[in-house]
Amino acid sequence: MSNNCLIIDYPRENVVTLRLNRPEVHNAFDDVLINQLTQTLQRIDTDEQIRVVTLAAEGKSFSAGADLNWMQSMANYSEKENYQDALALAALMQTLNQMSKPTIAQVQGATFGGGVGLVACCDIAIASVKASFCLSEVKIGLIPAVISPYVIAAIGERASRRYMLSAERFDAHQAHYLGLIHDVVEHDALQANTEQLIATLLKNGPHAMHTCKDLIRHINPLHLDAQLIADTAEHIAKIRVSAEGQEGLAAFLEKRQPQWAQN
Repeated sequence: MSNNCLIIDYPRENVVTLRLNRPEVHNAFDDVLINQLTQTLQRIDTDEQIRVVTLAAEGKSFSAGADLNWMQSMANYSEKENYQDALALAALMQTLNQMSKPTIAQVQGATFGGGVGLVACCDIAIASVKASFCLSEVKIGLIPAVISPYVIAAIGERASRRYMLSAERFDAHQAHYLGLIHDVVEHDALQANTEQLIATLLKNGPHAMHTCKDLIRHINPLHLDAQLIADTAEHIAKIRVSAEGQEGLAAFLEKRQPQWAQN
């Protein structure tokens, strides 16, 4: 089954795989993909027959984050319009993070910006040795605002300070060391390892796993409420319409160095 930019597969009973399907733009997401993925996750979460959800992607890249054309259109948005737009992405991250069913990120390639957020929101993440990661937002004068609660929860404040500020690209082994990825496997073994993990999860009590997720969220010191989500959306909305955000986005789209860059 396909929703254009999102492929929905049922590889076995009680399991669904959602596959990002925009390989021509490295599975970058725009408002259409964000809405489709959010609505699909919400629908799946109410389906008692589904017990495990896998998030994967077509092509060489897992996700390049925000789509260039979408970003270009946002350059002319007002702060209020940017805020509403950011809330849609925040809703996607919150929906994925709070799924009642176990979620697995199957990462086969490059994962940038918001794509890292998707990985961090999943309960379990497996990556190919070919995968790489980058919190790239500051390169274009933006910030990883709405994904920050989930990324910081995954890799900690100390690592977040480095990789959110430096925008360095790091490989799957470093992602594993940081805690973003649970397992790194050979590229050709990624699917088999994912299937093995699915089989393990299906042996467990579905209600018990649901309750476990609730317990973890209850004990976690990060209180991810509506106010925090709104605050993150407000942060990115303000910086998108700032002079630096506008210059960074323009430079990126025009394939030149931004004014602040030094050799």
